[in-house]
Order: sequence, then C-alpha cells, then structure tokens
Amino acid sequence: MQKRISIVIPCYNEVENIAPLAEAIMAEMETSLSEYDYEICFSDNDSTDGTRDAIEKLCAEHKQIKAIFNATNFGFVRSQYHAMCQMHSDCVIMMCADFQDPVELLPVLVREWENGYAIVSCIKTQSEENKLMYLLRSFYYKLIRKMSDVEQIEHFTGFGLYDQKFIQVLRQLDDPMPWLRGIVAELGFRRKNLPYKQAERRAGKSHFNFFRMYDLAMVSFTSYTKAGLRLATFAGAGLGVLCLLIAMFYFVMKLLYWDSFPAGIAAAITGIFFMGAMQLFFLGLLGEYVISINTRVMHRPLVVEERRINFDTPAPQQGASRPHA
Repeated sequence: MQKRISIVIPCYNEVENIAPLAEAIMAEMETSLSEYDYEICFSDNDSTDGTRDAIEKLCAEHKQIKAIFNATNFGFVRSQYHAMCQMHSDCVIMMCADFQDPVELLPVLVREWENGYAIVSCIKTQSEENKLMYLLRSFYYKLIRKMSDVEQIEHFTGFGLYDQKFIQVLRQLDDPMPWLRGIVAELGFRRKNLPYKQAERRAGKSHFNFFRMYDLAMVSFTSYTKAGLRLATFAGAGLGVLCLLIAMFYFVMKLLYWDSFPAGIAAAITGIFFMGAMQLFFLGLLGEYVISINTRVMHRPLVVEERRINFDTPAPQQGASRPHA
C-alpha cells in the first residue's frame, strides 16, 4: 500500500509565496518521492492580503492541496499544531511559507523517517537572517537549555517530519498553548537532528516582531523552567543578607566615628530604588507564570476554524479544548 505524506504550511499574509511554494513542493514530490502519495495543507491565520484567494485557486486546481481557514489570527504556534493534528497520513512534514525551509530537504526527511526515526528535526546551523538576531537566538537557546530540566533543541523552528504515532500523542495533549519544540524533546520519541542552512525569505516580510518573539520566548520559559521563580527566591534572600551587612557596617561606623561619619541619604535612596526595581522585575516575571497558568485553565480551543477546503471530514466541533482527529 502506498504511504501518504502530509505537508503542513501555516501562513499569514504570504500571497507572494503561496503559489511558488506549492509548485516547488509538488515538483519535488513528483520527482524525488514519486512512490509516495501526498497532500499539502495550508493553515491560514486570517490573512488580509489575498493569501486566501491564492490558496482557494490552488485548491480548485489541485485536489491534493487542502486548506484550513482560521476565524482569526490565533498565532503561528497554535495554528501549526492544530493543522498537524488534522492530518491522518503516515507522517506529517511541517514547514514555513517563506521559503526559508528548503524544499530540497523533503527527500532527506523521508529517507531518515524510513530509517526508523519517528521525528526528524531540522536544526539551523547557519542562517542568512540578521546576524544580531541569530546571535540573540543562540544566547536564548543556551540560556533556556541550562535552566530547563527538559532537553531544549537549539535553533529548532519546528521544521521537520513527524510520524503519525507522534501526531496521535499530540491529539491527546490537553494544552491550549502548546510548545512544539519542547514537546518534541520531552516525549522521547526516536529523533534524528538534521542540520541545514536557513535561506533568506523569498518575498514579503516577517511578521515576527520583537513582541511576538518575546511572547514565544516566555511560553517556552514558563512551560519548561522553574528558574524564574527560584531566582526570585534566591535573589530576595541574597539581597536581604546584603542589606543586613550594609546596615551593620553603617551602624558600626557611626558608633566608632559619631561626629565624622555622615550617614547620608544617597545610599538609602539608591537602595530603595534598587529594591523597588528588583521587586517590579520579579513581579513581572511572576505575572508571566500567572498568564501561562490562566491560559491553560480556561480550556479554550487551539483555534476556531472558519472553513476548510478539500477535506473529506467536516471541521471539528468548535469549543472543544483538544485538537480533534
């Protein structure tokens, strides 16, 4: 029986890339992987630039191209996770719509999967993105890896291949804010890391601004580390001891040199502002954990679908917290 491969592509305002990417994938599949059946699923996050029109045209011309149109922008992470859970093929390949994930790697991913790996994760060893951003990402990955009890895969964007048995586990997770990179490392499936050079975006502009990247970083930080809360405890204890030592020093110096040692208010004001800043910092950090907890206990759905195209099954029941099969 012919094996089936699903290729999931989350997108938002990628009208210039949709058709060329679909053509490149179909050409690669029919040339290098002709012995496999395949389907391409675009998961659109309420694009406003004509992306949906381009996807609808592709779906009308090619029955192997499918589409999930979300009711609004639920974010890249939730959109990709939901779309992956809707695929029932033998394996799922997730890639971005901007051509930064090389189409030429598709045969390599499938070959490693056939070698027995349930997950083939593509790791950026080089990138044509902004050098400063790449360095900052590298620093973040190393930092989170040291603080987390769970293995953290550096420079893994989610681009890779996932066996259906892993997808089945994803369907069972009750997490409205899933962090795929952490889940891949945490669940322990046999994995192959595949290095690659990330290309420059083909067209359009990235929608991952500072605040979106900060939000993703906090999801990872609050989901897989306890370091933030423990850092607040240790910092509070350390600063308390430091303040006590400074107070004792001032007290002793004042007793020994009552007339010549001025107590002054500069040190007191500096200490007050420093302690205030530390309190606000850790209050904000605690707030990030509260936000993470609040999002999870509300049990809202990953996404709400507006409609889907070329699927044999209807859209899942809206309002359920888990991604339906």
